[in-house]
Amino acid sequence: MNDTQHSRRHFLSAGSTGLSSLALSYLLQQDDARANPAKPIAEPQSFDLTPKQPLAEPRAKAMISLWMQGGPSHHDLTDPKPLMKEYDGKTFPGDIKYDNAAQASSKVFATPWKFAPRGECGMELSELIPEISGVADDICLIRSMRTGVNNHGQSIRALINGRILGGRPALGSWLTYALGSETQNLPAYMALIDPGQLPVMGVENWSNGFLPAIYQGTVIRAQEPRILNLQPPNHLRGEVQDRSLAFLKQLNDRHYEQRPGQLDLEARIRSYELAARMQTAAAEAMDLSKESKAVQKMYGMLDGGDTAEYGSRCLIARRLVERGVRFVQVFTQNQLWDSHGSIISRLPAACKKVDKGSAALVADLKRLGLLDTTVVQWGGEMGRLPVIQNDAGRAKLGRDHNTYGFSHWYAGGGFKAGHVHGATDEWGHYAIEGTVNHFDIHATLLQLFGLDHSELTYRWGGRLQSLTDGQEGKVVEEVLS
Repeated sequence: MNDTQHSRRHFLSAGSTGLSSLALSYLLQQDDARANPAKPIAEPQSFDLTPKQPLAEPRAKAMISLWMQGGPSHHDLTDPKPLMKEYDGKTFPGDIKYDNAAQASSKVFATPWKFAPRGECGMELSELIPEISGVADDICLIRSMRTGVNNHGQSIRALINGRILGGRPALGSWLTYALGSETQNLPAYMALIDPGQLPVMGVENWSNGFLPAIYQGTVIRAQEPRILNLQPPNHLRGEVQDRSLAFLKQLNDRHYEQRPGQLDLEARIRSYELAARMQTAAAEAMDLSKESKAVQKMYGMLDGGDTAEYGSRCLIARRLVERGVRFVQVFTQNQLWDSHGSIISRLPAACKKVDKGSAALVADLKRLGLLDTTVVQWGGEMGRLPVIQNDAGRAKLGRDHNTYGFSHWYAGGGFKAGHVHGATDEWGHYAIEGTVNHFDIHATLLQLFGLDHSELTYRWGGRLQSLTDGQEGKVVEEVLS
């Protein structure tokens, strides 16, 4: 036979049907089985909220996120741009990435509010936030935040769960999954919602995503009772309830032993047990009457209105981390900061609501010696554009979305105090210096808690998932003390 009759295809075709090939295949499989014996099925995993030590020494032990839903205008609060004064009302000399082209304008809109250096650090801040300006020496202002997705929902997801897609765990869920909680009498992760309205994306803001249900955030209502059905009726209190709960625990434990590995069931059983312990612990933690009048005044609780309401939630947040809660979110209402129109009246009102409570939280944590180990975050999912939106008279002027360069500030927990990081261009449109993407701030926060963003993983969907999930998150060393 010639060489063409002995081609690779011919050999494989002939060999695959021969008895010798079948025997060889069988023997090889047997050898492989002996070399790699079958692994037993893994034991079902169990998850809890007991405190866990991170691999590295942590700087931070707890975090409070003051979430300004809608996108505060950095132009008017944290990032002064003197050049815009010269161009006020004139055509913007460049390209703008509009979100709402229908109401867009190319006229520059310089801030009508004054900026001045604040504190010993000289951080320039707006007259609209005098109380926050008073703690300038304690905060780290990042002027170069970026997500690059101009819609509210996608940018919220990027900053809360690391991706623009839904169904993923929030930062608070990742932290409680990794570290548990310092208290077993309160939820490890709590969300204090606004009385006006739920934030955009609703419960997704504190979702456990694909992590076990035990790591989902627990909602605290804005009005009393802040937790519904916490107290039993009088005829069930005391020994009657104790005996009922003991019997219920026996039934639940027996039920779970027959269904190991069902994480939703396990989480529900644990939530029943936690609810019983919360009857005392939660009521005590949220009883603000125990705070002195001086502290209540500091938080604006004696001012009435929105200032008092928001300040009371900031004070509750402090009391929660003081008692061992790992992660607390304090939300403003849906679109409070989304100033597409009437920014001249809307922005001062939003600032008045949150300014006093936000600053008091930083000062109070410092007074109690808790700021060194508690991260406070302030900011929303975006900033605003340097041009007018809704050019229908001065009272109706607004600003459109901008996620390419905006501001957040952080305090405590290892962040550098009295420090300004990064910069936007001369129009406040794009981050051009020290850009901090959402995955960068997540990597930085996890490191402060003693965690590595690439190592903190959970297997789901056939692969290991993480908060940064393959994105090239880098720790922003420049913002760390």
